[in-house]
Amino acid sequence: MSEPVVPVESAATPDLVELARVVAQQRAEMDRLRERAATSAVVERAKGVVMALTGCSADAAGETLLQRAKAARRSLLEECWITLGRSVTARSGTGTSPAEPPHDKGDAAAGLPETGTGPSEASPPDDVADALGRLGRALVHADTPRALARCLRDHLAQDMGADSVVIHARRPSGGAELIGHCGIDERLAARWRQVPASAGTAVLDALRTGEPLWEDSDEDDARDPLTGGPERWPSRAWLPVPAGGEPEVCVGVLRGRPGPFTPRDRAHLRGVVELCAGRLRTFGPRPEPAAGPAPDAVRTLFAALPVAAMLLTPLRGPSGEAEDFRIDAATEQAAGLLGDTGGDPVGRRLREFWPDLDDGPVGRGCLEALAGGETYESAPFAHQERTDGVAELSTYSVRVTRLVDALVVTWVRHASSDRQEQRLADLQRLGNLGWANWNLATHEASWSSQVFTILGRDPADGPVPLAGLPELAVSDDRSALRVAVTGLVREGRPFDLPFRVRGGRGVRHLRLVAEAVADVHGTPVEVHGFVQDLTARRRAELALVESERAILTQHDVLQSERTLVARLQNALLPLPERVVDLAGLRVEVAYLPAQAGIHVGGDWFSAIELPDGDALFVVGDVAGHGVDAVATMAQLRFTAKGMVITGSSLTGALARLNTLLLHSRDTHGTATMVLARYRPGERRLVWAQAGHTPPLLLRGGEVTYLRRPSGMLLGAATTPHFEEAECRLEPGDRVLLYTDGLVERPPENIDVGLARLAEAVAAHPGDEQGSLGTLLEAMLEEERRDDVCVLDIRMPRER
Repeated sequence: MSEPVVPVESAATPDLVELARVVAQQRAEMDRLRERAATSAVVERAKGVVMALTGCSADAAGETLLQRAKAARRSLLEECWITLGRSVTARSGTGTSPAEPPHDKGDAAAGLPETGTGPSEASPPDDVADALGRLGRALVHADTPRALARCLRDHLAQDMGADSVVIHARRPSGGAELIGHCGIDERLAARWRQVPASAGTAVLDALRTGEPLWEDSDEDDARDPLTGGPERWPSRAWLPVPAGGEPEVCVGVLRGRPGPFTPRDRAHLRGVVELCAGRLRTFGPRPEPAAGPAPDAVRTLFAALPVAAMLLTPLRGPSGEAEDFRIDAATEQAAGLLGDTGGDPVGRRLREFWPDLDDGPVGRGCLEALAGGETYESAPFAHQERTDGVAELSTYSVRVTRLVDALVVTWVRHASSDRQEQRLADLQRLGNLGWANWNLATHEASWSSQVFTILGRDPADGPVPLAGLPELAVSDDRSALRVAVTGLVREGRPFDLPFRVRGGRGVRHLRLVAEAVADVHGTPVEVHGFVQDLTARRRAELALVESERAILTQHDVLQSERTLVARLQNALLPLPERVVDLAGLRVEVAYLPAQAGIHVGGDWFSAIELPDGDALFVVGDVAGHGVDAVATMAQLRFTAKGMVITGSSLTGALARLNTLLLHSRDTHGTATMVLARYRPGERRLVWAQAGHTPPLLLRGGEVTYLRRPSGMLLGAATTPHFEEAECRLEPGDRVLLYTDGLVERPPENIDVGLARLAEAVAAHPGDEQGSLGTLLEAMLEEERRDDVCVLDIRMPRER
C-alpha cells in the first residue's frame, strides 16, 4: 500500500519567503563589504603615500586627506585618487614620474603632492562635482586599463554623449600603444594598437605638449591617420593624464555627434583624467614583451645579407593569437622598406611602422606562415620608396618562412625584365588568351601556360602539334580548321578562325589567329599565333540576341494590345468634334492619350443633358492601364450616368460606385472621380468628389480652386463618406474639370502642378474657340507620361 500524501501546511510558505529574504540580505551585505574593502584599499594606499612623505601617523594622514578633501569640495575617495596620481613614489603603468610643483604652502612644506585648485583654476560646477564623485566610486572596480576605458565610456556617455574611449601609453620609441578601449571593434583596435612615432596623430601631439587637444571645430580639416577624419567622430578630445613631468598616458574621448566641447565639458574632462592618474598608477608597470634579442651571430648574418630580410618573433595576446611581431634582426635594405628614419628597427614592434599590418601582404603572410607552417609567397605588389630624395614606385614580392617560433621575411625586388614578363602574364590572363609557336622544320611546339588553361590540357602532356590541332575541335568545326591549317603550312596564308572544343567545362568557343614566318625562299618554316577563349563573349551575344527577340515579341504583343484598347476606348468614349451647348453652357472636351509607353489608361469624361434639363459633368481616372483599366472605366462611366439619370444623388452615386468597384473582378482596383450637376434655372453647380483634384474657377480674371468636399478614393474603403459642395456661376465664368495627367510631373509635388495650371489659365483667359488647345500646349511637356482628360465649361457673357 502506498502511504497517503500529506499536504504541505500553509505555515511552510512563510518560512521559504523568510529564507529568501535572509539570503538577499546576506548577498547585499557581502556586496557592501566588498565595496568597503575595495574603497578602504584605496584610502589606505593614499594614507601610506602621505605617511611616507611626511612621516606622520596613520591617523594624522587620514585627517590630512579629509581636510584636503573638504577644502577642495571633493569626496575622500576623489582626494585619495588624486593623491595617488600625483605621488612621487607611486608607480604608473609607464614608469615613475615626479610630482607636480606644489601650490599650497602647507602641503609643500610637508612634502605632499599638491592636489588643491591652482590659482588659475575655478571650482567645477556642482553637477560636475557630483559626477566626478560618482566616477571616483566607480573607479574602485576598474582593475585593468580596458575596464577603466569601459568605466569612462559609461560615465561620459551619460554626461556628454561620448561614444568611445581609447587609452594610449607612450612607447620608449616615441610612439604610442593602445592599452585600453571601449566603443571600437577589435579590428579597429588592432589597427590602433601601435602608433608609430612618425605618425601625425593628435594622441602623439597631446603626449608631446602635455596639453589637451579639442578637435571639435569645422575648421579641423586635417585627416588624422588614427581616426581617419571627422566623418565617424566629428567631436574628439585628447587628454594627457597628469604625471608631474611628461605625461605617459593619453585618454581619447570620441563623440559621434558634432559640436564643440563646452567649458563645462572641458572642466569635467580635466577632472576625469586627474582621477584616472591615480587609478592608472595602481595597475603597476605594463609587462613588456619577453626579451629575446637575436644572438650576435644571427645579427651579423642578417647584416651581411644582400637582400631585404627580417627576423620576427610573434607577440601573442591573452587569447594566444599573434597580435604583433617584434623585429629581432633586420638588414639595412629592410630598414629602408619599413619607411622609418628613426634608426635601427631591431627591438621595435612591426605595427609601429605599419599600423594597418593586417591589410598588407607582409601581415597576411606572417599570420598564414605562423598558422600553417608552410612558406608563404605573395603576388607581386607595388611599393613606393625614396631613392636620393625622389619617390619611386617599385614592384616587390614577399616570402615568409617559419623558423621554429620565429619568422624570416624576405623581399624580392623585380627587375624591369621581370616586370615585363609579369605584365605579359597579366595581359594573357585578363584577356583570356595565350600565345603558341610551332617550328615546322624541327616539329617542336611551345605554348604559354594560358593556352593549356584555355584548352583544358595538362601541361605535363605537352603542346599539340599544329597538324593535330583540328582534332581538338568539335566535329562540325574540324573541316574548316583543317583547311585553314593546311593553307597556312603550304601557302603561308594567315587565318583568324573561330572554333569550338568540348571538355570538362562543356563546350568552349575559341578563336585561333595564326601567321607563318617564311625563309628566304618563301617557304613557311615557323608558325606563331594566339588562342583566345570567347566563351563568355559568345554566351553574352546569344543572351543578347534572345533578349532582343523576346523584347521585340513582347513589343508586338503590347502594341497589338494598345491598338485594341485604343479602338475599344474610342468606341466607348467618343469625342465631340466641336463645342457642345448643354443647359446654357458651352462645353469643350479634350482627351490626350499618354505618349510614354505603349499602354492606354483609364481616364474618361461624360457631359450630357439630363431629362429634367440639368447638365451632368463627370471626369474620372481608373488606376492602371490596358484592357482591365478600360473595362473598369466603361463600367464606372455608364453606371454613374445611369444612377444620376434615374434620380440618385451625387453622393449616393459615389457610394454605390465604390461598392461596385469593391465587388468587381479586380478587388484591388481604385479610381478617382468628380461628379457635377448644373441647374440652369438657379445657375447653381453642385459637385462631389472621390479623391480627385478640385475644379478650377476663372472669374473676372482671378483664378481659384473650388473647396473640396469630403470624399475618399473609390475602392479604398467599404464605408466611405462623401459630401456635396455648390457654386453659383456668373456670366463669363469658366470651370475646368480635369484628370491628374494635366498637372502631375514626377517627382515634383502636385501642388506645384496646380499652381502652374492656375498661372496658365490666368495667362490664357480668352473664351474664343480653340483656347483650350492653347492652354494644353502651355501645360504639357513634349512627352506625356499619363493620359489627360479636360472638360472646359464656360458660362456665356450676358448681352
